[in-house]
Amino acid sequence: LVAKPYPKEFRDDVVRVARQGQSSLAQVAKDFGISEGSLANWMKKADIEDGRRPGMTDDDRKELREANKRIRLLEQENEVLRRAAAYLSQANLPGK
Repeated sequence: LVAKPYPKEFRDDVVRVARQGQSSLAQVAKDFGISEGSLANWMKKADIEDGRRPGMTDDDRKELREANKRIRLLEQENEVLRRAAAYLSQANLPGK
């Protein structure tokens, strides 16, 4: 059973409260009814998105996914063209 993800607005609010530093991360997590691990992950992701920490942002990941999809498509098209060229060159040999 996969837990339903929390809405982005909720995660952003929790991170904002945690960043204020008025309570420990453990207390913030307890107050919002989430695990400390979840809060730590959300903080890390928010730091990457905000440029506070190196890493891939959501936009970077989306761009990479789309580029990889395009590469796979181009490789498939290239293979089809290579096979067609090989077939046509065989069909045009003299003596056939």
